[in-house]
Amino acid sequence: MRDILDAVAAGELPAAVAEAELRGYASTGAGRFDAARTDRSGIPEAILVDGKTPEEAATMTAAAVETTDSALLTRVTPDHAEACRARIEGRFPGAELAHDERARTIVVHADGYEPPELSATATVVTAGTSDAPPAGEAAVVLEELGATVDRIDDVGVAGIARLFDRLEEIREADVLVVAAGREGALPTVLAGLVDVPLIGLPVSTGYGYGGSGEAALAGMLQSCAPILVVNIDAGFAAGAQAGLIARSISTARRA
Repeated sequence: MRDILDAVAAGELPAAVAEAELRGYASTGAGRFDAARTDRSGIPEAILVDGKTPEEAATMTAAAVETTDSALLTRVTPDHAEACRARIEGRFPGAELAHDERARTIVVHADGYEPPELSATATVVTAGTSDAPPAGEAAVVLEELGATVDRIDDVGVAGIARLFDRLEEIREADVLVVAAGREGALPTVLAGLVDVPLIGLPVSTGYGYGGSGEAALAGMLQSCAPILVVNIDAGFAAGAQAGLIARSISTARRA
């Protein structure tokens, strides 16, 4: 502790970094960033942008990069992205910011940041193109956790031949995230055809009764084939759970 305080007094260590070292979080005017989450749970802290102003999102992003050399934001709008990019470019020379407009995510890596690498492959499967936003969010989380990520899109049960055409490729995965809206049938069908963990991601695509994702969620929860299920549009949760499974597989392979 004394070394940390001496470094702050000498101007060698930012106060936010010192607070993160001592308390596990960094305080900002926009909230507290949980800098110890990765060490504690294996999953990086994600900054949920819903309800935050662009300035608040930029402030939290800066705190994340300052304390962990990286940042992950979800449910990002173009205005949030613009504010975050301006803040990062002005404060962290050499940092890389990637904004996925469709997945609504931002990932920032400080100059010299070394991302984790897992010896495991996660495949993200979608029933239709409309399922891409939450599926993309899951893929981004998996990439940040270090998994090799494959994408297989538009293989829903309405044209099930499309699924069979890609089935052998899907079976090569170590863990699957399968996103589907409407009645949510794809994860159940696919779970009966593979021998790897499968996480069902219900999506709020559809219309009429249950068309906001409720029917997809209910269908996955009632699956006769064993699957794990996250909440509607919960791409982050699906990616995080798949990432933890991928990490366990990677650890076993390297043992």
